[in-house]
Amino acid sequence: MIGDHDTRRRAPLESGAYPADPRIGAPRRRSGLNRFLGGSPAAVFVKLLFLSVLVGAVMAMFGLTPGLLFWQLYDLTRSLIDLGLDTFHDFGRWILAGAAVVVPIWFIARLLTVSRER
Repeated sequence: MIGDHDTRRRAPLESGAYPADPRIGAPRRRSGLNRFLGGSPAAVFVKLLFLSVLVGAVMAMFGLTPGLLFWQLYDLTRSLIDLGLDTFHDFGRWILAGAAVVVPIWFIARLLTVSRER
């Protein structure tokens, strides 16, 4: 461990950090813009640029465009809504068909029960 015996380095403080460590002292306050973006504007710009090129290349390989994606998402949503409404429509028909049988039988049973109680 040659680096441990280097006389040019200062010894660590009690906290385990070296005196030149920027984490020591008053904490740096990040600007509102840095907090909002999640980093410096330049770094965020570079990350977004890289991801945009990557996603754009993948979309071009599959022949997709943002407009096509929007319309496919719209069609998918409409299909799911229509499927759900068809299900409720069928469910409503089942309720009415069952009620046409169950309610009269229940009503007759109640009439018979009330007449026996008297």
